[in-house]
Amino acid sequence: MQEESLVVYGSKRVIITFTAVVCALLQIIDTTIVNIALPTMQGSLGASLTEITWVITAYAIANVIVMPMTSWLSQQFGRRNYFAASIMIFTFTSWACGNATSIEELIIFRFIQGIGGGALLVTAQTIITESYPIEKRAMAQTIYVLGVIVGPTLGPPLGGYIVDNYSWPYIFYINIPVGVLATLLTLQFVKSPKFAEKVSARNVDWLGIALLIISVGSLQFILEKGQEEDWFNSTLIILLSVVCFFAFYFFIWRQLVYKHPVVELRVFKNRNLSIGSILSFVLGFGLFGSTFIIPLYTQTIMGWTALQAGMLMIPSTIFTAIMMPFVGKMMERGVPFRLLITSGMIIFFIYSMMAYKVLTPNTGSDAFFWILVIRGVGLGLLSIPITTLALSTLRGQEIGQGAALSGMLRQLGGSFGVAIISTYLIRDNQLHRSDLVSKLSVTDPNVQQHIEALSKGFQSKGTPWDIAHKMALQLQDRLVDIQATVLSYMDVFLWIGVMFLVCVPFVLILVKKSKRKVDLAHVGE
Repeated sequence: MQEESLVVYGSKRVIITFTAVVCALLQIIDTTIVNIALPTMQGSLGASLTEITWVITAYAIANVIVMPMTSWLSQQFGRRNYFAASIMIFTFTSWACGNATSIEELIIFRFIQGIGGGALLVTAQTIITESYPIEKRAMAQTIYVLGVIVGPTLGPPLGGYIVDNYSWPYIFYINIPVGVLATLLTLQFVKSPKFAEKVSARNVDWLGIALLIISVGSLQFILEKGQEEDWFNSTLIILLSVVCFFAFYFFIWRQLVYKHPVVELRVFKNRNLSIGSILSFVLGFGLFGSTFIIPLYTQTIMGWTALQAGMLMIPSTIFTAIMMPFVGKMMERGVPFRLLITSGMIIFFIYSMMAYKVLTPNTGSDAFFWILVIRGVGLGLLSIPITTLALSTLRGQEIGQGAALSGMLRQLGGSFGVAIISTYLIRDNQLHRSDLVSKLSVTDPNVQQHIEALSKGFQSKGTPWDIAHKMALQLQDRLVDIQATVLSYMDVFLWIGVMFLVCVPFVLILVKKSKRKVDLAHVGE
């Protein structure tokens, strides 16, 4: 087998696995840890709200641009060298971000950090997969996916703790010692496969690279900034949408006809990769969407701090981690992919419906605990089978290509999820508010009685009647806002649940009934 020499055993495999998982964790944590520190950064650097959000947008755009090219870049420079260089870029720019003295510097360094970070997630998955023998690859994917699932959850509480107890540059500085250690371990222990020869400079698909940057960069910008720019009421969004469409079209054409494509799209002929990549998109939508919406709800409606909101997600992560070894063992024993995936989707539907039912302005953390436990169980049943399914029948160099494409689609799924959910929340909130206000007539005796009771409450504290009445009306308006917002969040959970339930019959039809051992027999041939 071409890649058999990459399999390692004993302490060396432990070190390689540890290094790869830590690097994947660094990349994912940095996508969420910064969110908590944005207000502090904004004040420290004197930035506007629009400017400071580019700290997130620049990183996300660079990530998605680099991801599909990681396999090709690994081939050009050698996987070990490329992985080590990516860690060094990520580590150096972490220091540079912490030392930025202006918002422009911070945005530039975050973009470069995203270029380094974009390679970490996909290359880490490839390294872990190739370091394990075929019969142990289900457990290898279990270890990798644990890092992918834990990362988004660790970001908010870690960021909140650092901002509360230190200062915002330390959310970047904590990457430095880990990055230095990971670089040294990579250079010492990670090996590069000997695949096809490098493409000479004159044969490099520079046009394909340019089209990829334009298409994926435009799409990520649209998803990140669409709501802020009022979507298709914005000339910029319309222009970028047209550019994105044509750039994607010509990029796909170029990759299919060019002799040395920068992204090998033909790998999608593999049925398992195609299905697994689509499911990765759905998983990214549900994972990042629910990770986005729950902390947002607890902070905006319940008045929690960022640290409290982040800590709320810990039970979900713990139970996902508990589930993963069991799921890995079930896959090794031949439990079909489609049984595990459909079970996970049904459980995720149950979680969404429970969240839909329990939401009120006064919902406490105890009510969320068991809901998030169920979410953790569902993610455990979904994430490992989907990730493993995508790569299960790929061979040699195809593993890196498949990991890059499925990883990009998972990331884009998360971006679509956050963009659609945030837009839906705002517009659905307006509809619910209009509906509620239409039912609150000033001539309604019940409404008059409620306003009078509120006014008397303020008067009892020494407030003059006219001011007390005005305060009562403002409080009533605030209560309507809260109720409309709660109804909007309920709708989001309802539609997320419906999306997963609708996917169940497609999984049962499209994912062939095949045993895990049979699938693994083809990996790496």
